[in-house]
Amino acid sequence: MNSPQVVVVMGVSGTGKTTIGALLAARLGVPYAEGDDFHPRANIDKMSAGTPLDDADRWPWLDAIGAWANERAGLGGVVSCSALKRSYRDRLRAAAPGVVFLHLTGDRALIEDRMSHRQGHFMPTALLDSQFATLQPLGPDEAGVAVDVVGSPEEIARRAVAALTALPEPTP
Repeated sequence: MNSPQVVVVMGVSGTGKTTIGALLAARLGVPYAEGDDFHPRANIDKMSAGTPLDDADRWPWLDAIGAWANERAGLGGVVSCSALKRSYRDRLRAAAPGVVFLHLTGDRALIEDRMSHRQGHFMPTALLDSQFATLQPLGPDEAGVAVDVVGSPEEIARRAVAALTALPEPTP
């Protein structure tokens, strides 16, 4: 990954998408966008109440993230987005064909422990099971890499940069 690309930091809630995304953007020298900021208020209210979003809830959110990614094409950027299903990633790719995905992976117990210690986030740990049930890992034909979230944020970001840098350049 030598040319500036847009990286979508994906994974279930609690994997550190915001933390790693911001560190990754700083290391790559590109802007970072928080995917949660693209949610309409109704989505945040729904999740705060412990109700998982359905696909109809997600489409406008994904379209907004896709529009941001498309605006950053050729300039580079990092945005967090759970992107749990292949169909969600397909929608993002349709809006911004050059995006690559960084899938933050981890053991459920570790992720639940991290979620239980964070403050001020609307996503309750009760929704973690639904997130894991929905998750479809990156397919071999999808541009991206998976990085485990064991270790410090700095270590994870360092591994992410190395993995993304090893990706082949996209073909036009």
